[in-house]
Amino acid sequence: MSVTLREVALRAGVSRSAVSRAFTPGAAVSAGTRKKVEEAALELGYRPNALASALSTGRTKLIGLVSTNFHNPVFLEVFDRFTRGLQARALRPLLVNLSGEMTLDEAVQMLRQYSVDGVILASSTLPPDYPLAFRAAGLPVVHCFGRWTAAPAVHLVGVDNRACGRMAAVTLLARGYRRVGFLGGPEGATSTQDRLAGFRDGLAGQAGVSLTTSFASAYAFDAGRAEMQRLLAAGQRAEAWFCGDDILSIGAISALADAGVRVPEDVGILGLNDMEMAAWPTINLTTIRQPIAAIVDAAVAQMVAILNDAGQPPEARLFDCSIVERGTLRPIRPQP
Repeated sequence: MSVTLREVALRAGVSRSAVSRAFTPGAAVSAGTRKKVEEAALELGYRPNALASALSTGRTKLIGLVSTNFHNPVFLEVFDRFTRGLQARALRPLLVNLSGEMTLDEAVQMLRQYSVDGVILASSTLPPDYPLAFRAAGLPVVHCFGRWTAAPAVHLVGVDNRACGRMAAVTLLARGYRRVGFLGGPEGATSTQDRLAGFRDGLAGQAGVSLTTSFASAYAFDAGRAEMQRLLAAGQRAEAWFCGDDILSIGAISALADAGVRVPEDVGILGLNDMEMAAWPTINLTTIRQPIAAIVDAAVAQMVAILNDAGQPPEARLFDCSIVERGTLRPIRPQP
């Protein structure tokens, strides 16, 4: 039989309300009373009931973790870090998958039904109205990997995808590539749009440079592979491709290998994210590292901060990206 709050109160010689306050962060209780309660709870093996605590405090400590990218292996890393980060702060994630048929209204209704204390959106492909809808429902929101803006409507943590695109252009030009391609994710995704816009910016004004653009149906291996197969069949062979995601890059490399096209001897490939798989010896992908661990930690810390102070104005926190040199691009050409 589980130990009850009443039994702890009798053992400690205090009221049941005193026991409740002793286990409620920030509640008023004397140090002496807290010590007696903790000792009695330890002797009896008592553990506070989280549901009962939620009823008394109005805080469930549930955080909705919402995403659309469950088919992309990089989000296994993302969700692993989020769940561990939230749990380390005594918060519990409630995972919401928007990849299927769940509508925005249904997602909002479900999160309100579970009385979550806040929402973390972990996606670069959600339309702008999604974070606004959660905010309108009265939920604190942090958008992780969202589109950068100087005046965000909700708290934002991520990278400047246009800057990543410019970095990709500089990287390919430094290696002497002149016929370059962009293989992005869904054309309507803001991350795809911004990475392509930055890539164009970085190529602008470069004499003799041509650009081919293409879009996969999803940020997924099969989508990247299918799109590269289509490009090869159409005779569109760039000297190097900037793929808007590592998993697209890996799919493209698979299609090139099946066609007998060598990487990097015949075609260069540059990814984005630096997911764990990118470093596998059989892949060895040159990529742009998005500092996922730092971004996730910052998003969790921001959620904790706004739970403690709901009046904080929304802010955008950006992290720098960097090139990870591996084996899918030819070496940098020395300047004459």
